Amino acid sequence: MEIKEFDFAEIPQKALNILTKPAEFFKSMHKSGGFLEPVIFAIIMGIVAGIIQSIINIIGLSYVSRGFLDSLGLIIFIPLAVIIGSFIGAAIMYLIWKLMGSQENYETSYRCVAYLTVLAPIAAILGVIPYAGIILNALIGLFFIVMASIYVHNIEAKKAWLVFGILFALLVLIQLRAEYKFRNFSSSADEVRKKMEELNKQYQQQLEEARKQAERYR
Repeated sequence: MEIKEFDFAEIPQKALNILTKPAEFFKSMHKSGGFLEPVIFAIIMGIVAGIIQSIINIIGLSYVSRGFLDSLGLIIFIPLAVIIGSFIGAAIMYLIWKLMGSQENYETSYRCVAYLTVLAPIAAILGVIPYAGIILNALIGLFFIVMASIYVHNIEAKKAWLVFGILFALLVLIQLRAEYKFRNFSSSADEVRKKMEELNKQYQQQLEEARKQAERYR
């Protein structure tokens, strides 16, 4: 498929179909056809997620403090991260699906993962919610991964829910712990900064008092 033949107007409808009718989408998803179409789809989803995350940072809703230019840089950084992550993620998912009995190849696994980047903008929005955002994103991701497992890789539903349920539960625990540590570290850093500012202020006041005393003695 040449890029000039790719219909960019289909992307919004395809994204809507994945979100609203995942079972139907994965049932009818082409398992081959090259990497161009899913890569372009992932790039577009990454750009949308980058714009959303940039706005969230600029208006101060993110718990990670960034400057204005750094926030704008996310519009470039996040799409790149999404593309790189899609290939790495597809390799990991390919191995997991193979161990679960899938007969599909890497290309099929990549197409599944690339189309699931439709969740990236949603993840950016839900990430604003402390702790609960991680859980909600995990539950949504779990549902869509199971749908892809059942309807593309022909894996039994019970097995898919069990295996990915355990994996996602472990990921949630790791992410919750990381967010907790980061938030506590940020709070501690702010407290240290405030104390240093107070000490510096007291030091400046003492210097001023000493200067005044010296002038009186003169």
